[in-house]
Amino acid sequence: MTYRAPISDMLLALNHGAGLKDAVGAGYYGNFDIEITAAILEEAGRFASEVLAPLNRAGDQHGARLDDGHVTTAPGWADAYRRWTAAGWNAVSGPEDFGGQGLPLAINAACTEIWSAANIAFGLCPLLTLSAIEALHTHGSDALKAIYLEKLVSGDWTGTMQLTEPQAGSDVGALRSRAERAPDGSYRIFGTKIFITYGDHDMTENIVHFVLARLPDAPAGTKGISLFLIPKFLVNADGSLGARNDIHVSGLEHKLGIHASPTCTMTLGDDGGAVGYLIGEENRGMRCMFTMMNQARLAVGLEGVGIAERAYQQALAYARERRQGRAVGVSGDSMDAIIVHPDVRRMLMQMRALTAAARSICYATAVALDVAARATDPEVHAAAVARGALLTPIAKAFSTDTGNEVASLGIQVHGGMGFIEETGAAQHYRDARITSIYEGTNGIQAIDLVTRKLGADGGAAVRALLDELSKIVARVEASNDPAFGTAGTRLRDALGSLERASNWILERLTSSPNDALAGATPYLRLFGSTLGGCKLAEEALAARDSSEGFGDPLRYVTLARFFAENVAVQAPALERTVIDGAEAINSAEAILLD
Repeated sequence: MTYRAPISDMLLALNHGAGLKDAVGAGYYGNFDIEITAAILEEAGRFASEVLAPLNRAGDQHGARLDDGHVTTAPGWADAYRRWTAAGWNAVSGPEDFGGQGLPLAINAACTEIWSAANIAFGLCPLLTLSAIEALHTHGSDALKAIYLEKLVSGDWTGTMQLTEPQAGSDVGALRSRAERAPDGSYRIFGTKIFITYGDHDMTENIVHFVLARLPDAPAGTKGISLFLIPKFLVNADGSLGARNDIHVSGLEHKLGIHASPTCTMTLGDDGGAVGYLIGEENRGMRCMFTMMNQARLAVGLEGVGIAERAYQQALAYARERRQGRAVGVSGDSMDAIIVHPDVRRMLMQMRALTAAARSICYATAVALDVAARATDPEVHAAAVARGALLTPIAKAFSTDTGNEVASLGIQVHGGMGFIEETGAAQHYRDARITSIYEGTNGIQAIDLVTRKLGADGGAAVRALLDELSKIVARVEASNDPAFGTAGTRLRDALGSLERASNWILERLTSSPNDALAGATPYLRLFGSTLGGCKLAEEALAARDSSEGFGDPLRYVTLARFFAENVAVQAPALERTVIDGAEAINSAEAILLD
């Protein structure tokens, strides 16, 4: 089946779960007309369904090819990309002074979900280009912006992010790529980078690589890393393309999934050194790279949402068509569609509820980042920066875990046919698996959450968020709406578990940091499921009380109830895992070193 963007669900999550409507009303988005949001998403959904989704399976089967040092993408890829840029999709949130549309990041976040759902391997390319735009616009010199930014914003040229080396994956400080200063103020870069997404392809005439390397006199570790812009083709003074730079693809990975996305090994400096230009300051490259990575981490979280939505839609369609067994209490020879069976319904509800919760978290992260970039009031700005920083690791990890879980459930709904490649359910599962690994593994996101974000400013950002969530739960409790069932009670319990676990981790970070780190991953899951449950309840209340045309509000109330009573209800167990599980993990050598 093809993909259909769930516009009503997305608008509810954007405007109410994420708070876009309130932020626009407060003036943080200038003259942005929120009424155009639906039209943008509908057009994006149409492009995705008609152009990108039909290429998804063919891209998986054909993959990208490396021949004679050049990468050829799957059939239809280059044409789809040209249509993509011609329609202006690459420029949605780009800076207006360089040809962008200047629309909110939150709008582009919703579009990113759509591209990922339709064709995640295709959507990876512009995802990284947008991160490159952010890094160059924030940290690049005026001269570099004048040469490269408009081309990146339009999508005429694409961007890459190059950190990883064979010996330096998550430990970026161990990288060995070296940079040498040249007399003309440029640099020459030497080294090898691996796992470079769209490091080479045939969709654009030039590729702009953002590469981490170390100068000879640089300090050790991450404090001695610089970021360089290295074009595939050098650019002449008149803007035309010049000589081929000394950066080449030397290998193409054979992967579990995202086959149509070329994952390259890149070799720099075989012929005198790749010409590079400094971004920001020498030895301050990690600061610049984190601008790229934080943008990319949210985008990867949206990949998880997108692939979960695609897997859910396919499983739902299959459950309505596949006939097997009979409903309880029904006799006769005819078989019923499997959607009548309670366990199939449970799986489908689990898929939809997790997807909706992850969507709301990602959109809320985007709105926080928008407000942080646009607010002029110092207190509002500071609070939005803290909120965005807090939510980013949750958005990335919880949403990509959701993508994996939902894609797995999609195979289960299909039964044996889900294990057969022809149905397409297996591809979603294979494609989803990388999302919890790249752009910082989900374990690293959990470590970031507990060691950096939780205790920032004495925990002020967490306390502010918990206070907001408590007010949402109070509204559910006060509604006395029987359709919510025990959602209010379950969400109140989850908030209590999250608060107690947060206080415990904050104390252990000082007294016993290994205990805190041992509980980091279940803590992030506790945070994500509590936050997601409260956001779904907020959306259900909005759908019930507003006149914005979200359809039957009971569907959203029922979804919020299901999440609270089937997912958020696990919060006390996660709390106990965080608090009681450390000793066994810290004693693991009794088993692991046996």
